[in-house]
Amino acid sequence: MFYRENGQFKTSYTSDSQIFPILQDKIGIIILLIFAFVGIPLLANEYWINAILIPFLIFSLATLGLNFLTGYAGQLSLGSAAFMAVGAYASYNFQLRIEGMPFFISFLLGGLSAAMVGILFGLPSLRIKGFYLAVATLAAQFFVVWCLTKFPWFSNFSSSGVISAPTLTFAGLTVDTPISKYLLVLIFVTCLTLIGKNLVRSSTGRAWMAVRDMDVAAEVIGIPLMRTKLIAFAVSSFYCGVAGALYAFCYLGTVEPDGFSLELSFKILFMVIIGGVGSILGNFLGAAFILLLPIFLDISLMFVSKMFHLPISNANVSHIQLMVFGALIIFFLIVEPHGLARLWQITKEKLRLWPFPH
Repeated sequence: MFYRENGQFKTSYTSDSQIFPILQDKIGIIILLIFAFVGIPLLANEYWINAILIPFLIFSLATLGLNFLTGYAGQLSLGSAAFMAVGAYASYNFQLRIEGMPFFISFLLGGLSAAMVGILFGLPSLRIKGFYLAVATLAAQFFVVWCLTKFPWFSNFSSSGVISAPTLTFAGLTVDTPISKYLLVLIFVTCLTLIGKNLVRSSTGRAWMAVRDMDVAAEVIGIPLMRTKLIAFAVSSFYCGVAGALYAFCYLGTVEPDGFSLELSFKILFMVIIGGVGSILGNFLGAAFILLLPIFLDISLMFVSKMFHLPISNANVSHIQLMVFGALIIFFLIVEPHGLARLWQITKEKLRLWPFPH
């Protein structure tokens, strides 16, 4: 419930404790979900669904997982792609070795498998932090990929470690078209995002933020550091694991170690930084920005090369993309550390308070 006093909005405790306390946000989310579930399948073509929307949703989910760990709990990680790989391979093995298992159950079990691996590699966070913790999680990236290639059992004894993702079927329904895969990914992302938004508002989320801001003070007031950090690693890895399963089955079409390289871990980290550290909305903004920027650069550079008759090759385009990514990372770290989500929040507050700016 909202009312104005001296040009300012006043709220009650009940309204503030809701998952979407602002009425405009509720309406906007409902409209957005209706458009996502109904409008996009009717309007979007196959290219947009396969090449843009599905990876956007999957990367948003993986970014959300990393944001739990880095943005809310303050634990830096460079092993997101490794946990995605664990989720993908575990889901494949659950479907392969347990006959009749529904695919969505195998995806959740793949996420739990990634959570257990995340807890294992999160143990160093009890003693180290910052750059040293990032190096420890970087070791997870190399170790997991090494295991997946050296132990053929994970890939059903495939010599290359590359296996085709089986067709997803449940209750007579087959998920084999772009629209059906998009809707499946959208359901997972919507449900897990709402759960995640509630999680960061719970006592667990407040404990993460207390540890992030000052772990010594958090321990003094009774927050158990070990349990809080390991829960953050577990939840983060679970989200990355589910995202990895969706990435392999609904986007790549194969389960292979090369699909979960270190470059993917850095890309997810860039999405967190650009979108907004410690923000649910920032995960989607960062994923959209990173995915759409190369397309925008390709179109812009092609236009510039034709206009000025410049010989711009594909190699030059990739180099320019890397330079732009680096410049944007530096820009957001210096100018707006909270990323695009903070810019959107400032804009929204100005619109809400208009025409009373003070």
